[in-house]
Amino acid sequence: MRVRSIFATDLGRGATRALVAGISAILLLLLVAAAAVFLRMPDPNVFNERVERIFAENDALTGQAEVRLLEILAQSGTAFAETLATYRVLIFVLLVFSAALLVSAIIFLILFVALNRRMSEIERAGIEIRSLMLSRDANAVYLNNMEFSLTGAAMETLAALAEARLDDEILSGAEIEAIVTGKSVDTCDEAAGATRIKRLRDALGNQIVSQLLIRTVARKGYMLAIEKDVIRIM
Repeated sequence: MRVRSIFATDLGRGATRALVAGISAILLLLLVAAAAVFLRMPDPNVFNERVERIFAENDALTGQAEVRLLEILAQSGTAFAETLATYRVLIFVLLVFSAALLVSAIIFLILFVALNRRMSEIERAGIEIRSLMLSRDANAVYLNNMEFSLTGAAMETLAALAEARLDDEILSGAEIEAIVTGKSVDTCDEAAGATRIKRLRDALGNQIVSQLLIRTVARKGYMLAIEKDVIRIM
């Protein structure tokens, strides 16, 4: 339990550091991009200043057509300034939206990596069983707070594995078949016991629970991957 706690703590700290670093990098890139865009964009008043200079330097332009042309230039400068201001707002909104998407992507990526690491740790350490109670009368097994209804054959198979675990024994497929059927081990087939184990795992339903609860030992047989003191047979 201490190893798992240390792992979870280290994983949480690592994910937090990665998240802070990722968000900081995105904010920095956002600031750099915003500064580059806004600094390279022309000043909205440049056009109006040029029009004012034309008015100031050409006092002789007093004709009606000339005055009208200058008015059009002034109106164009105002429209240009308003358009440029709108572009600034749109660019800023797009930058903020892009930053939000990048932050969300980093958060989901870190959560995904953390979940994968946690699942890998669980698979390596095995499932934590606090109690395993077998009720032969009800053909039910109580695994922690989960109840599984089993067939009679599946219950006898699980009971054989539980009794063997209490004696620190590993049962082969033939031995399981012999215990369940009451026959001699010499007359039982290894494949028959393997079939009973498969049916028991199917009856338990949850693949993670069944695969980690019932461990296959290469060239030896099968055993329950739990502590002896959590087993109760009724």
